[in-house]
Amino acid sequence: MPARVLVVDDILPNVRVLEAKLEAEYFDVVTAMSGQEALDSIAEAPPDIVLLDVMMPGMDGFEVARRIKSVPATAHIPVIMVTALSEPSERIRGLEAGADDFLTKPINDLQLFARVRSLVRLKQTMDEFRLREETSTQLGVLDPAVVLNEGAGNARVLAVVDQPAEAEAIGAALRDMGEVIIEADPARAQEAALTGQYDLIIVSLKLKNADGLRLCSHLRSSVPTRNAVLLGLVEATDTQQLVRALEMGVADYVVKPLERNELVARVRTQLRRKRYQDRLRQSYQMSVAMAVTDPLTGLHNRRYMVGHLDNLVGRSNAGGKPTSVMMLDIDHFKKVNDTFGHAGGDEVLIEFAARLRRGLRGIDLCGRFGGEEFLVAMPDTDSEAANMVAERLRRFIADEPFNIAGATLPVTASIGVTTVRAPSDTSAEMLDRADRSLYAAKAAGRNRVMTDEKPVTANA
Repeated sequence: MPARVLVVDDILPNVRVLEAKLEAEYFDVVTAMSGQEALDSIAEAPPDIVLLDVMMPGMDGFEVARRIKSVPATAHIPVIMVTALSEPSERIRGLEAGADDFLTKPINDLQLFARVRSLVRLKQTMDEFRLREETSTQLGVLDPAVVLNEGAGNARVLAVVDQPAEAEAIGAALRDMGEVIIEADPARAQEAALTGQYDLIIVSLKLKNADGLRLCSHLRSSVPTRNAVLLGLVEATDTQQLVRALEMGVADYVVKPLERNELVARVRTQLRRKRYQDRLRQSYQMSVAMAVTDPLTGLHNRRYMVGHLDNLVGRSNAGGKPTSVMMLDIDHFKKVNDTFGHAGGDEVLIEFAARLRRGLRGIDLCGRFGGEEFLVAMPDTDSEAANMVAERLRRFIADEPFNIAGATLPVTASIGVTTVRAPSDTSAEMLDRADRSLYAAKAAGRNRVMTDEKPVTANA
């Protein structure tokens, strides 16, 4: 589906020209002839980006941008202000109103299309994280968070510039935002960037002894700097270089010679957006972790364990090393709840999970399968080794009483073990065999390990 662009201008020929150009580039274009009409259109069907004229009667573009950015539901929509005003003070005013860029008429088409595509890509990424966060909030996994209230202070900024005047100007302009490191040598700058955890990296695209675009490409593709904001310093006449920079992931740019207030405004905007993206990313990672984790014990939950076992069994069936599974059930757990209450039962489950973690090998993965039942997946483990691990774990649980509610309580577990039967076994079949072995262990007197092949231990 093509990106949806809202073009806002009170002069019809201007609207039609932009509409034709954007549709020729396969964008879906909607139009508005006033600020209020634009806000109404955004409220009804939010676009992917807004191209906004500044000089309009009634409500000018600055006020429209402020209103878009002040509402959490629309604050993430990119806004490009398009105007005949060329004074630096007007650009700064637009950026401070919340605009993501400020293009001066007559507009260079290549620059416009590159900027639109760059900002749309960014919004689409943010939309995906916002949707996941919204889903997690609705499911009760995450609490709703305040949107776009991130500040721009306490930042770490790396500036790769080899002109002393530019270095001095950047250091002076950004010193109130946090730590600013200036590096003239691109090789040292790249090394510093990979280890320095910088929020924003400024790169002069016209370095004396290096290719600024190549440095940007390395920074964007390297894992440690993949999420850092890249801001390019570009010559006013080098449109091709700017377009290439935007296409490879440079988030914003400042045209030389540097204008202090514009640099500060663009850096502040990018830092705030990065903080917002970081929070969305962290929320998503947290929601993923919570979605696959049992909240009481901290072990993986049933959903994750079954998926993990599917992968292990598939690998074994394809000719890899064998996979084994053990199913564990706490013996007489109902008596624990009857005697100590559910709070006491929870303490037993928590301690049982802790002993599983301590008693298993590093390659084993354990999870809570449901109630007092637990599952352990053992990769690269044949039947003999699996039975040895299970027996050792059974003893580790049974040999030392649990301390529950100020009392000592002997706890034992029955364990069923099975090993993959390649080349066509399935995780469901393995779980069924392990479950039947578990119930065989219970039927035989509990506190023992049973395999789907033969009994391994008697009641100790």
